[in-house]
Amino acid sequence: MPDDRPWLRFYGDVPASLDYPEVTLYEALAATARRIPEAIAWDFLDTTSSYRDLIAAIDRCADALAALGMKSGERILISMPTSPAGVIAFYAANKLGAVAAMIHPLSTAPEIARYLKGSRARIALTLDAFYERFAEARKDAPLERLILARIPDYLSAVKKFGFWLTKGRKIPKVPADPAVAWWSDLMAQQNASAPRATTGIAGTHDPAAILFSGGTTGTPKGILLSNRNLIAEGMQAATWGSMREGDSMLAILPIFHGFGLGVCINAMFMGGGTSILVPMFSAETVAKLLRTKRPNLVVGVPTLFDALSRDASLATADLSCLRATFSGADTLPRPVKERFEALVSARGGSVRLLEGYGLTEAVTAIMAMPVTEYREGSIGVPFPDMLAKICRPDSVEELPPGEEGEICLSGPAVMLGYLDDPEATAKTLRVHADGRTWLHTGDIGRRDEDGFFYFVLRLKRMIKSSGFNVYPTQVEEVLYKHPMVAEACVIGVPDPAQVERVKAFVVPKDPTKAGEALERELIEHCQSQLIKWSCPREIEFRTALPRTLIGKVDFRALANEQAAKQ
Repeated sequence: MPDDRPWLRFYGDVPASLDYPEVTLYEALAATARRIPEAIAWDFLDTTSSYRDLIAAIDRCADALAALGMKSGERILISMPTSPAGVIAFYAANKLGAVAAMIHPLSTAPEIARYLKGSRARIALTLDAFYERFAEARKDAPLERLILARIPDYLSAVKKFGFWLTKGRKIPKVPADPAVAWWSDLMAQQNASAPRATTGIAGTHDPAAILFSGGTTGTPKGILLSNRNLIAEGMQAATWGSMREGDSMLAILPIFHGFGLGVCINAMFMGGGTSILVPMFSAETVAKLLRTKRPNLVVGVPTLFDALSRDASLATADLSCLRATFSGADTLPRPVKERFEALVSARGGSVRLLEGYGLTEAVTAIMAMPVTEYREGSIGVPFPDMLAKICRPDSVEELPPGEEGEICLSGPAVMLGYLDDPEATAKTLRVHADGRTWLHTGDIGRRDEDGFFYFVLRLKRMIKSSGFNVYPTQVEEVLYKHPMVAEACVIGVPDPAQVERVKAFVVPKDPTKAGEALERELIEHCQSQLIKWSCPREIEFRTALPRTLIGKVDFRALANEQAAKQ
């Protein structure tokens, strides 16, 4: 047992190393379908699918994508909520050896165009409600075929009618468009004479997904993840959470998120569990699903668990079903942890809310608190097969326990690299003296003598709003496009509901225009270009912005100024 892993004694029944199958994601799911064909794979608003039916749907989708010209090594852009169509298309692309670029379904047209160009995807899948955004985006991107799905595609007759009454009738009619193919039509085609798609040539170490995140510098980048990355992270998290065949998990985290895709979906499918697909997140929805679906496993952000601990409907619910709960994306306040655990205990359960840490460059979560331990402020110890250490920033020098430095990670969950950005990849993935490749996270932390890690701050500029990553440089870039903006700086400020909210400081070109009208105009300008979490909630006008010694806008000075006001 290596001496540099002092935390191993806290593992309990968790093995220090796992045996990863040399397969693709599709092959892993197909093995589950052969093993337990009649077990329920997913539950979507009370519609369910067995593993037998799921693999058959994936095979039909792969046939359809092949007929549209998709080949091994190509990319498909998937812009879907957590839903059957998005999941099926992901595995169908994987069967063909293609790579799925996963993006937020509420992305704006300029963001979609950027993702399409970055991924070079010729085919995309989204909902009919978002057709107009893709129609606008393809003016500047190489999109050839757009597959449109509808939420009612997988609803019962009663729920279809209910959806039409509440939301469906408000969706604009899609005009005649030769580039559009309808999901329902593609999946219904059963031409026996048509050629069947063959499994692609990709292997376990080849790319499987592109997830978009801020990179370790805070500038949005495509993160290239292999089949092995997703399988390893899923198996590690599943082992940590004692996931078993027949378990069920709420898939609250979306499929464009590493944990949502790698654990809530893929790990559950590999293990033979049921993924309860949650297309639209709200605390009320999660509370209802806890009461009615009785999942064993729940993963979410601190604000979710805070809301659940205060939900009146759960005060009388039976929560004995819960066996493991994990909180990530933001720091978990101890009062939130204690209130949630007390609620579960009072309602017949016995579960610890475990805090973890991760980043998309390692799929997502790669460490968490052991079930038997709690240390104030700690993000836990690494999962099996993952190594972590603290290095002096911008160096490969490891620091001793207690000293603050950059968190560095090594192991099978670490990404292949940044999409088409070898310079950023080389800066982030570095070979150390031990011969291993280490991921330099851009996060500052420390570890104690027992090997427990503690998050301190981010070197990279990033805001965490409601669990979503917001990149200030991206928001500033949009603000600078407005003709009235001379200078702009964006920071995150504390918010009781969102943890952090986006605030912008703007120097207008005409100081006399500063006021409520210009603030509304700038916020609306951002809303036309950015997803809602990235848009400023408030704008403060200044005559000048603070500068560093080398003349750059000093965002840290603004952040410190705001912190002093709290």
